Parts: sequence; C-alpha cells; structure tokens
Amino acid sequence: MFLTLLLSMLSSFVLADTKVLMQTSMGDIEIELDTEHAPITTQNFLAYANDRFYDGLVFHRVIPNFMIQGGGADNELNFQVPHEPIKNEAMNGLKNDRGTIAMARTSEIDSATSQFFINVVDNDYLNYQSPERYGYAVFGKVIKGMEVVDEIANVKTTRKGPHQNVPVEPIYIIKVSVIDEPDEPQQENPTVSEQ
Repeated sequence: MFLTLLLSMLSSFVLADTKVLMQTSMGDIEIELDTEHAPITTQNFLAYANDRFYDGLVFHRVIPNFMIQGGGADNELNFQVPHEPIKNEAMNGLKNDRGTIAMARTSEIDSATSQFFINVVDNDYLNYQSPERYGYAVFGKVIKGMEVVDEIANVKTTRKGPHQNVPVEPIYIIKVSVIDEPDEPQQENPTVSEQ
C-alpha cells in the first residue's frame, strides 16, 4: 500500500530542465536545455553564457530551410577565442529536428567549442549515423520564439571574404541568460491551457 502511494506520488513529478533566454536584435528566443541527454554540452553552453561570452556576438551564418549559426564572431567577423573543445555527444539519441539547438564543429569529431546552430527544418543527415558519420550534438530545443528564428533564417545575406551566408545587416546576440534552473523536481501541472 505504502509503495503504491509512493510510486503514485513520484509519477506526478517531472524533472525540469534549465531554460535560457537568448535576447537578439530581432527578438527573444527561449530555449530548454536537455541536461539529461547532453550533460557535457549543456554545461559547456552554460559556462559561455554565464561568462557573458555570447553577449554582443552575431549570427554569422544563416541559411533558409537549413539553420542559423552564431556564438563565435562579432559583427566584423572577428572570431573570439573559445574554451577548450568538448566531447561530441551526438550519440545521445536527440535528433537535429526543427527548433533544436546543436553544436557546430569542424571536421574533427570532438572539436565543438562556443558556436551553436538552431535547426530551421528537420536535418536528419546531421544526426549520428556511424563512427565515420558522427553527426552534430543536439542539446536543447526552442520552446518560445521560433518565429524569431525563422525571421533570422530569411534575412538577406552576402559573402564577406571567405565567409558565405553572412547577414547583410548584423543580427546581434544581446545576451544569453539562465531564466529557470531546477533545484528539485517540479510537480506536473494537471490543467490544460492554450499555447
């Protein structure tokens, strides 16, 4: 009896994930990080956010029907010095679906540092396929402001030196800040509300 009651109580709780607010010059994007499936990647992203590394940088590469990428360069395309690269968590089961955030990297598997991208469509070929086609680690998803992401993805772009798909007008990341960090399980809300 006690065990049944305990299990019933536990089932009414869900673990909440850390939420961050990415303020951009085109609007706000709220992102829920998946600390369970991508612990290394989320810790890395939060370290950059808490150090205010992202503040004032731009989305330097945007491609319609693909993704928007930022977190590395300023408006003059000067790339900032990041922390050490992290282990690629692309095998975590999370998919590069529309609205997810993932780490950008070089051709080296474990080379991701500060740069990230938000998928505008389902990009299945970016998922882990095999050790030879390792993929890109997803670590969260947009929960508010996807219309802002879509708007950014469709701005006019140009080529600047070796860089393609650079927005003609810089799109700034004003600030990335933690807005909800769970300390303990939160009780599930039994009501239904309109989104």
